[in-house]
Amino acid sequence: MLRVCSVNQLVPGEGLRIDALTPPIAVFLTEDGTVHALDDTCTHQDASLAAGWVEDCRVECPLHASSFSLLSGEVDQPPAKRPARVHHVEVRDGEVWVELSTAVPHLPPGVLS
Repeated sequence: MLRVCSVNQLVPGEGLRIDALTPPIAVFLTEDGTVHALDDTCTHQDASLAAGWVEDCRVECPLHASSFSLLSGEVDQPPAKRPARVHHVEVRDGEVWVELSTAVPHLPPGVLS
């Protein structure tokens, strides 16, 4: 597992982009206090999901409004068709630890992992 940030760096309802990983991931703190991580790049086009809107444990891409579940990565609104890769998160002593998924990322055309 990798330590990616402190919980106090997270703002409820917003995402934090972690650029040190390839591809980058986004870490989200929901309004109910749960922490989630998924690949930061929308599966439709190169847009940062960390810059999106979080509501009801979903993040909406800021570019074309596709919506992804923070729990499963599943997309429920086009134009995106493929899910975002989800990573396992643990919070220990105020620190956020992420175990990166071994699944192949669903990156949009032209974006390299």
